[in-house]
Amino acid sequence: MTDDSANAGRRRFLVGSTSAVGAAGIVGAAVPFVGSWNPSAKARAAGAPVRVDVSRLQEGEILGPIPAWRGRPIFVVRRTEEALNALTTMGDRLADPDSEQPEQPAYAQNEYRSRRPDVLVLVGLCPHLFCSPTPHIELQPEPFDANWNGGFFCPCHGSRFDLAGRVYSGSPASRNMEVPPYSFESDNVLVVGVDEENPA
Repeated sequence: MTDDSANAGRRRFLVGSTSAVGAAGIVGAAVPFVGSWNPSAKARAAGAPVRVDVSRLQEGEILGPIPAWRGRPIFVVRRTEEALNALTTMGDRLADPDSEQPEQPAYAQNEYRSRRPDVLVLVGLCPHLFCSPTPHIELQPEPFDANWNGGFFCPCHGSRFDLAGRVYSGSPASRNMEVPPYSFESDNVLVVGVDEENPA
């Protein structure tokens, strides 16, 4: 005659053990699945803000392209007083002198297209076909266009921009170069990717 109490004990042990192993398996399968909802380290890095020290950037110099923000190069220019004065005289030659494009931040809707007149921050891509324009920071006539006094020139299709990234009328590009969201952490450190008006 079998001992029912011993069998019942074995059954409880087997059911409990099987349940514990099954629960562990479910948790083990769920962790990678739930983890896949989180952005990868590469994705986080691609959208992470980029801090730029501009303390050594002299007038008439460009820093860029700096390490890409969201996979796009960034140009940072410190403009001379002469360059700033020239920006106020070019309105009739530009397609969108007041940066009225709705996708631009409010602080780009002025003749300097910047938070501070002397420091310009741009995405270093031509908005036509996203080629990388060549910076011409010195305020001087260029050999290929005596009426153009510097800024950014896209050699792929010939789009020209002034030293505020505003596109000249008649260029293949129909929009100004993009001003990314940015803010100043201090007088000498700007943060690309953090807009103080919309920090999220």
